Amino acid sequence: MNQQRAREGYAGTGPGAITPDGCAVELWLRLPPGEEPDIIEAAVPPGARILELGCGVGRMTHPLLARGFAVTAVDESPQMLRHVRGARTVASPVETLELGDERFDVVLLASFLVHNGDPRVRRGMLRACRRYVADDGCVLIQREGEGWHARVPRERRTGDGGLVRVAASEPAGLPDTSRVRVEYEYPDARWTQTFLSYRYTGDAFERALAGAGLAVDRVLTDDGTWVRARPVS
Repeated sequence: MNQQRAREGYAGTGPGAITPDGCAVELWLRLPPGEEPDIIEAAVPPGARILELGCGVGRMTHPLLARGFAVTAVDESPQMLRHVRGARTVASPVETLELGDERFDVVLLASFLVHNGDPRVRRGMLRACRRYVADDGCVLIQREGEGWHARVPRERRTGDGGLVRVAASEPAGLPDTSRVRVEYEYPDARWTQTFLSYRYTGDAFERALAGAGLAVDRVLTDDGTWVRARPVS
């Protein structure tokens, strides 16, 4: 298995390359995009320039390109980026991204990255969102739903023969942080991912955004997992 050095507290198992946060490249090539591209399209101007932070294999990049958006796709894993087609790609951790004076109509932070277990990484990700969004632009953030850590175990079907099971969520020894284990099962393969996830309680999410110069403009989904934020002075 070709594996990059893991981030502390993160791990993955299964066939193929495993990224530093425990994601399996071959698994993400199988997972469908779901409803996320529809949510994004409805929340931003047509043809917007999008900076996608943590794009992976292009699961959302490719549907967004097909809808006429111009996407700059960022990921720390070269193995992931090799599968992205049609977009400008940048290999970098989100929290240390350097794009000079570039600004984008939309900055996209999906896949619950805002819940990273390291507070320095969380702050760095939100600073990157603020740094690269245009003054009249917006930031779209995907966050965990209410009770996400407590409703364990739970599982869902992917629609293509796969099963996703959130198998465990346990205290990680850090404030408001859980160590989560997710299992992915297909007839021909099995993967696991273990990662750290920070629980925003009370108004912690809004305060974190405010610390980066952002404020929630609109909640985009009934379950509150997608929000749109705007830059503030």
